[in-house]
Amino acid sequence: MPLDTITPFTPFASLAGGILLGLSAVLVMALFGRIAGISGITTGAVPGRRDNWSWRIAFVGGLVAAPLLILSVTGEPVQQTVPGNLVAMAIAGLLVGFGTITGSGCTSGHGVCGLARLSTRSLASVVTFMIFAAATVFVLRHLV
Repeated sequence: MPLDTITPFTPFASLAGGILLGLSAVLVMALFGRIAGISGITTGAVPGRRDNWSWRIAFVGGLVAAPLLILSVTGEPVQQTVPGNLVAMAIAGLLVGFGTITGSGCTSGHGVCGLARLSTRSLASVVTFMIFAAATVFVLRHLV
């Protein structure tokens, strides 16, 4: 297998990210009584679309500011593993958007918050996400 297709093992960064994601989900539930699903937060961030949209703007702003903060502290940009094929990324984005609408939520809403609430709908969604993620990795890494 070529070295550029091997995903690096980053247990400490992954643990830190998981802790921060879990903490943000708990804070959103505690402070606003809402599920911290990114698709719902961004959809509701449009003024007039939903009540109490200011915290949603702040949440999305934090998502944008975090890599800039890392850059200012470390002097290096956050490493991205996004392919440069814009057509493929557009198609992938549309498929993810379709899945989010069809599944009534995204991976963060179902995977982080829904499973924590023992939602059977979220469990079905996460199993579906994982099956398609594994199939996608297999196809892209071994067949394409």
